[in-house]
Amino acid sequence: MKFIATMHESIQKHFDKNAFYIDEKFYTYSDFALEISKIRQAIASNVDDSEKIVGLIANDDLYTYASIIALWLEAKAYVPINPSHPIERNEEIIEATEIKYILDSARGQYKNCQVLNPTNQEPVPINLKPKPIDKNDLAYILFTSGSTGTPKGVPISFSNLNAFVSAINFDGDFKLKASDRCLQMFELTFDFSVVSYLFPLLSGACIYTVPRNAIKYFYIYKLLQNHKLTVLSLVPSIIHYLRPYFGEIKAPEVRYCSFGGGALYSDIIYEWVKCIPNSTVYNYCGPTENTIYSSGYTINESCKTHNDIISIGKPLPEITYIIIDENNTELPIGEIGELAIAGPQLTPGYWKNDEKNKATFFEKEYQGQILRFYKSGDLCFKDTDENYMYIGRVDFQVKIRGYRIELSEVEFHAKKMAQNTDLIAIDILNKLENTELVLVMASEPFDTSEILAYMKSKLPDYMIPAHIKFLKEFPHNANGKIDRNTLRMLFNQEIP
Repeated sequence: MKFIATMHESIQKHFDKNAFYIDEKFYTYSDFALEISKIRQAIASNVDDSEKIVGLIANDDLYTYASIIALWLEAKAYVPINPSHPIERNEEIIEATEIKYILDSARGQYKNCQVLNPTNQEPVPINLKPKPIDKNDLAYILFTSGSTGTPKGVPISFSNLNAFVSAINFDGDFKLKASDRCLQMFELTFDFSVVSYLFPLLSGACIYTVPRNAIKYFYIYKLLQNHKLTVLSLVPSIIHYLRPYFGEIKAPEVRYCSFGGGALYSDIIYEWVKCIPNSTVYNYCGPTENTIYSSGYTINESCKTHNDIISIGKPLPEITYIIIDENNTELPIGEIGELAIAGPQLTPGYWKNDEKNKATFFEKEYQGQILRFYKSGDLCFKDTDENYMYIGRVDFQVKIRGYRIELSEVEFHAKKMAQNTDLIAIDILNKLENTELVLVMASEPFDTSEILAYMKSKLPDYMIPAHIKFLKEFPHNANGKIDRNTLRMLFNQEIP
């Protein structure tokens, strides 16, 4: 696998350079290689070659990043598990993937799993030579919000990931250097983290992580000021939080800045680019199911926008976009429909979920060949220049801090404790233009502390409603359905 071979060469080539800056401490590529080798030894000593999937507790330390590379060199996949998420949710993931082994720098205990940790404290021989990898072998499985209350797994193969790396590097426009200082602000359960650690490692650059308990936007501000970062991968919400500091941020060292994980609005991006005047800025779009990024748009002084949302650009090489109606029929230029995606980055399918796969993937003849498409759930249209414009979501998925959330899952858990109270979850924009969740109940006001406590025991923090509002009754549209747009307009005016 080409990107694995490139990483092997890069680590060896840059032994004396800094590879990571984690919790105020630098680690060299030599430190990284030694940690990888220790973990590989533990894997080889305990895990049979037939066991292709290993759990990984997603801590912010060198061990955790070394575990990813050790597993890849062993031709195995990692399943990141956030230790701050509810135990029950993490156990569902472990059970769904039938994980028998877990790597955890904190050496926790996990039901029906053996925790692998290097027991030999003595130096071990550096071992970075990859085992043979079949193109269909999995590189990782990420779990996203599911409408039934159970998270759904998205497996990504080495072949998918290799196609993604090739697509980003295809025209030479994006080229990292060993001297680059790269931000990694994402939790490892979020697919943008893969971009943030993989491309620097392929180039011998240094990765600057953000501690889990830090205030992210403020820590990023300090990294920009104190370490003169050169490569940024961000979600739009971060610059909304940084906006009050734009007058103080002067970061001419930044060479590349990319956005993804949510709608990017033109007004704030034009302010932000003044803080990074020498940077090329990209707006990327893509679901987890199509290996991180599927299309991109380079920001300029006169960006294409629709309702102030910047274009998601054109598909990456070898990726096919079509706009379809409810019958999967392709729509002409200018008509709004659902974005469907095909190409070598596309996941093999949801993990052990035939029903979801049948509903989400379809085959269609396109330009003389049969392609397998994924229905993204994004409402888009293609303009006359073949750039794609984002409108919103077909279904009731939203993104909070870059994480994709099924509103129905939030409602599912809220209803467990709300008894017979009618409720609905909606997304609104606060004064910073960041998306927040609001739980609206058709009821007289009452104490909701038990509902929130229950939800916090079942869901990660980004899925907990920031506000709870009460109405005597819900507004309905002409079709008799609850009018979510009216609710959004009502509470957008109330919430600071």
